[in-house]
Amino acid sequence: MSNVIITGCSRGIGYELARLFAQNGHKVLALSRNDKPIKQLKNKNISAFPFDIRSDKDFEKLEEFLNGDWGTVDILVNNAGQLLNKPFLQTSRIEFEEIYKVNVFGVAELTRLIIPKMSPGGHVVTISSMGGVQGSMKFPGLSAYSSSKGAVITLTELWAEEFKETGPSFNVLALGAVQTEMLEEAFPGYKAPVSAADMAAYIMDFAIKGQGYFNGKLLQVSISTP
Repeated sequence: MSNVIITGCSRGIGYELARLFAQNGHKVLALSRNDKPIKQLKNKNISAFPFDIRSDKDFEKLEEFLNGDWGTVDILVNNAGQLLNKPFLQTSRIEFEEIYKVNVFGVAELTRLIIPKMSPGGHVVTISSMGGVQGSMKFPGLSAYSSSKGAVITLTELWAEEFKETGPSFNVLALGAVQTEMLEEAFPGYKAPVSAADMAAYIMDFAIKGQGYFNGKLLQVSISTP
């Protein structure tokens, strides 16, 4: 069984991922600013503590946990994300930076911390969005969010190249419409054809097996885009 770190576990896909991995016998470190929902599962395979991906102190706390309790990590799922749906001309520099702090800089820092603790067979899976894919349909108001999701696609390709001789493997999943709270915030009233639980099941299977088939690849996981 694997040691799995998942970010953004307070709701939606991250919550379902933590639950599924733990139910299947894996050890899960579920990270999110609000750890109460995941702790309410009372699953012995899940460890959790409040974690803000923008906080240097929280990264120190994470490193202490890994050095003292785990030592090694098999799978990292960079799932945490922050959304801003606001016209570009009304978006301040601070608001733009806040999206990048979570969706890009935080992802990069967490991955940098975890890579030395992973084996050559480890797998880093980063969750992006179809909005970040070049040539895909774009929507007004999502300049900060979608451009940040494009950034982690390129980061994944660069990481795979840099560590191709030593591992681990890196892949990125660009998700289409999934029925989550974040989707409701971006597109109020829209009903997606895929549930958070269904998408989590796909991501879990890919995180466990996908590095045997892909490295440095963008996979578009979408049957519908609002």
